Amino acid sequence: MQSEKLLEVRGLKKYFPIKKGILGRDVKWLKAVDDITFSIEAGQTLGLVGESGCGKSTTGRLILNLLQPTEGQVLFYGRNVYDVQGAEKFQLRRKMQIIFQDPYGSLNPRMQVGDIVAEPLYIHKLAQGPQVQKRVKELFEYVGLSPYHANRYPHEFSGGQRQRVGIARALAVEPDLIVCDEPVSALDVSIQSQVLNLLADLQDEFNLTYLFISHALNVVKHVSDRVGVMYLGKLVELSTRDEIYSNPLHPYTQALLSAIPIPNPEVKRERVILQGDITSPIDPPPGCRFQSRCPLAIDLCFKEEPKLKECSNGHFVACHLVDSREGCRKTDS
Repeated sequence: MQSEKLLEVRGLKKYFPIKKGILGRDVKWLKAVDDITFSIEAGQTLGLVGESGCGKSTTGRLILNLLQPTEGQVLFYGRNVYDVQGAEKFQLRRKMQIIFQDPYGSLNPRMQVGDIVAEPLYIHKLAQGPQVQKRVKELFEYVGLSPYHANRYPHEFSGGQRQRVGIARALAVEPDLIVCDEPVSALDVSIQSQVLNLLADLQDEFNLTYLFISHALNVVKHVSDRVGVMYLGKLVELSTRDEIYSNPLHPYTQALLSAIPIPNPEVKRERVILQGDITSPIDPPPGCRFQSRCPLAIDLCFKEEPKLKECSNGHFVACHLVDSREGCRKTDS
């Protein structure tokens, strides 16, 4: 039986205007997200990876309707999130939540953490009176905090504990989809594993669906069912976790994976060192955006932009070299 597609992203674009002159005219566009398409099945995790500035976090905010797209659709349970208004939009926001990268900056320093977690319960009218405190206690227990922590302020917690508060706040409204925007990048390595295991346990218990955004491929491998690789606003490769890590097809993916340390001094991996300058997302040249750094670039890479195509069952890649080798076919899904 095929799983239900909880989320579908179709041709999503987000261009930010660059203004110039006294009148502030739009002279150029920064193409932060440029025509990406993917889907996430219910109860699964899609890891979205890439360098800083590639458009990962912008994609997450577009999905949550925190930013308006330049073009494209985001379908949640088959409904375009940009078409909903009023009460329907209010209910939609309850089902789609986010865990932020900075566990301190995302919490109000003037509020006790118990009130922070209780606030969405009041807003969505999910509990009243004594039921609110009971629910807050349950949420704290879910994320590994004690009930007495509710009376403390964010500055009284460690980074890992603050992120647990953020997770509890996201869980409070019983969401179906959670966008995890680099939730462990600001934490110590020893704490990262605890938070990742917590997210995995919560997913199993509540059948949550995650979009897990990160620049650390070793972290993404631990939590994801499928992995998408972004480069300068483009999705360049998408497949299952095992396929991406065992058979990367795009040169950029290969370079990223070669940089992951292997905890065995006897095992050696050939390191792919990228040379050249990063193409500007403001005024990208024709052809592939990875052309200036790709060690395998051919003439076609400088003339024609590669399309995302399916090269094997569920393995999509945007690369002229792979296209010529494997006989890929263009995908509309």
